[in-house]
Amino acid sequence: MPKPRYIFRLIAAFVLRFRSVILVGIGIGVLLFFSVRVLAPLIIPAPAEVVGVVGKYHLDSLPGDILAMIGNGLTKVDKNGVVLPDLASSWETTDKGQTWIFHLKGNISWQDGKAVTAQSLVYKFSDASVETPDEGTIVFRLQSPFTPFPAVVSQPTFKKGLLGTGEWKVKKASVAGSFVQKLTLEDTKGERLIIKFYPTEERAKLAFKLGSIKTLKEVYSKSPFDSWKTAKVTEEPQNYRIVAVFFNVQDKVLGDKSIRQALAYAVKKDTFPGVRALGPISPDSWAYNPQVKPYDYDAVRAKEILEDLPKEVKESLAIKLITSPILLSVGEAIVKDWEAVGVKTELSVSAGIPSDYQALLAIFDIPKEPDQYAIWHSTQTVTNISKYQSPRIDKLLEDGRVALDLSERRKIYLDFQRFLVEDSPAIFLYHPVSYTIGKI
Repeated sequence: MPKPRYIFRLIAAFVLRFRSVILVGIGIGVLLFFSVRVLAPLIIPAPAEVVGVVGKYHLDSLPGDILAMIGNGLTKVDKNGVVLPDLASSWETTDKGQTWIFHLKGNISWQDGKAVTAQSLVYKFSDASVETPDEGTIVFRLQSPFTPFPAVVSQPTFKKGLLGTGEWKVKKASVAGSFVQKLTLEDTKGERLIIKFYPTEERAKLAFKLGSIKTLKEVYSKSPFDSWKTAKVTEEPQNYRIVAVFFNVQDKVLGDKSIRQALAYAVKKDTFPGVRALGPISPDSWAYNPQVKPYDYDAVRAKEILEDLPKEVKESLAIKLITSPILLSVGEAIVKDWEAVGVKTELSVSAGIPSDYQALLAIFDIPKEPDQYAIWHSTQTVTNISKYQSPRIDKLLEDGRVALDLSERRKIYLDFQRFLVEDSPAIFLYHPVSYTIGKI
């Protein structure tokens, strides 16, 4: 058996003879290790998180939560409707809301590395002029006083190509026709996020089943994934949205306030998912009024109101209710409730808002700011889908746009909600619950 001294001398001689080869081999090994551990992630991107979103969007009308990932506005609005600084550190008005001056924060850059200056901000309004007296100041001169303006500029601003100031940068946008099909985002750490858009919940759910997406966001039906052992379902209340039945108040039947009120009493609102809605403003808002007329379910009261109608009106009373596919089950429940008090109801499904209707069941996105001039003021012929006209509501909405004192504005909007709900141009049903579906 060889002695240890002999084996040691043999190894030493081998190393001495082939030392160049051994050193090269060690060097290559270290280089390969370094390449795999350090360089590979730089060359081969990490797998991207793939998220599915339901909706048809243009590049200039992406969902607010996505825009907030890639950009910032001069301000931002929290869930309570309070306006906070963002790109701007402060702002003021010098003439009771007609001129607004914003002062920018320092040391903020666009995603291309260039400094954010007043001149580089892109804000265009048809009824306002924009001035930039210096790099840190931007001035908006409006045609008339408008108190909610600081909330308007919470909309993220971008340079060409959705180049913003946010943590996530748009690396690629795939568009078919005029609609966005896919967005590829990358954050400051090099992590990637792919957002795929689907026109319907059914298409999005199929993509999740096929494994095309890992996470599915903001769907209104958790079926069938609530029974899957491989899926995680997360419930997310949406107090910033309301499911409501909008009435066409110019209709010969629904122009009668008493009929609208009877229909409101007839609906079993507590049977729907989500938090019960009382009015058009979010319960999180500083302007929310919890003391409005609740229209709790009262079939007896509904029948009493309908019984007092003229005989010819009662005999011909029929309602055509239109809704979207995702609210079909809610529409069917409302039909049963109305027919239970003697109102014949026909339900149909539409992909969008029809130009003419009697009653429309829809999801209403609540504005961040309590100003709802565009929705209820009689001059707004396009966005006032109920065709609602009320001199009292018009005056309150006008006053709310010019009052600078917050307590005064709150009082105005408390009255606005109280009188609007009493007049019943819509039945405010509930704040919906959406679901996020993820893989386990």
